Amino acid sequence: MLHRRIEELLDAPASGDAAPSLARLEATLTDGYARALALEAERSRIERLIGEAAGRVDEPSATGVTDEIVSLARMLTHAERELGSLRAMLRRLNARRRALRHATTV
Repeated sequence: MLHRRIEELLDAPASGDAAPSLARLEATLTDGYARALALEAERSRIERLIGEAAGRVDEPSATGVTDEIVSLARMLTHAERELGSLRAMLRRLNARRRALRHATTV
């Protein structure tokens, strides 16, 4: 949903009646930065869980730990991909916001 909103703003005309407002760009950037922070927190949580699971590998009751680590590693990869994609989109949207802000102050 957020990715779609950002894409719509990036695909919209840069000027004219159909151009998004500065307020809309800034609100979407705020939502995007909040999502990025949440993904960073999720990534940290998953890394911590991987470390905890790895610490249990040598325990006698460690059955399933390998599967747990593999599952967590997949989750980590997904979170990192999403975060990377989101950051790239936010950079482009922020550049658009700066350009619009500059255009309205000149």
